[in-house]
Amino acid sequence: MNKIDIVIVNWSSGTQLLEAMLSLQEHADGHVASVAIVDNASVDNSLELVAERKDWVFPIHFVRNTENRGFGAACNQGARMGSAEMVLFLNPDTRLFENSLSLPLEYMQRRENADVHVTGIQLIDETGHIQRACARFPSLGMFSAAAVGLDRLPWLRDCRHHMSDWDHASTREVDHVIGAFYLIRRSVFESIGGFDERFFVYLEDLDLSLRVHQSGGRIMFLAEAQAFHAGGGTSRQIKATRLFYSLRSRLLYGFKHYSRAAAWALLAVTVVVEPLTRTVFSAARGGMQDIRNTLRGYGMLARSLPQVLRASKR
Repeated sequence: MNKIDIVIVNWSSGTQLLEAMLSLQEHADGHVASVAIVDNASVDNSLELVAERKDWVFPIHFVRNTENRGFGAACNQGARMGSAEMVLFLNPDTRLFENSLSLPLEYMQRRENADVHVTGIQLIDETGHIQRACARFPSLGMFSAAAVGLDRLPWLRDCRHHMSDWDHASTREVDHVIGAFYLIRRSVFESIGGFDERFFVYLEDLDLSLRVHQSGGRIMFLAEAQAFHAGGGTSRQIKATRLFYSLRSRLLYGFKHYSRAAAWALLAVTVVVEPLTRTVFSAARGGMQDIRNTLRGYGMLARSLPQVLRASKR
């Protein structure tokens, strides 16, 4: 079976990166051609914990960025370090199990699955529950419903962007699998231009999945293989920054893939309606810190709107 190159983007992940690498070491089973760890200017010793070990069973390429270039740009850097037929983008907060690599690789190698260009697997959280990790391609209506809180209504759950209505207990074709474990054919990744680096973080993997579908490929979720994925864990101090980047990516996605009229409608909902609904929900919970984070996030977005609109034209 042909080997795969694994790309891990690291940013101050503490011991999680080492734990992910140790699980990969245990379950590589000869499938791994190389690992590229791209560090986005971490402020901890997470990269050193891996670099100081000399007993890895596969070659490791370390890329040390002097600034945080964002997830998509770092993934592209890492992908260029290898040449294997398959590329696996793996989060540092994952841990692999016995068949995490072998089953999706074997599935992708079957002749009848030649049109399957991307595969994801079942992700398990700390409590042992299956994460709802797949998503639909979001329409203007989906984004708008989320902006005003309508997606919280139980009878509208089938219209949510994230497939929280499906238990992820069976194998099926989907629009998108989460970038925490994203196995893609290198030929496809290179032919569609890799990740769009205009997305600093959030939705860059969704954008990639959409372009995979547009190129004629299918994306499969395999329930037979599992891996652990912690997810979340971002500190309270950067919630405003997270909000800013999620909103920014939403607008970039809309202006890239929607009609101009729909993109401008999305902009109006995002900058006029959603700040009010977020503030109301935060106030109802008594969350003054949430209100402050919302205002900070939207302040950052307002200052960056000219740059976002310029980027959307390229």
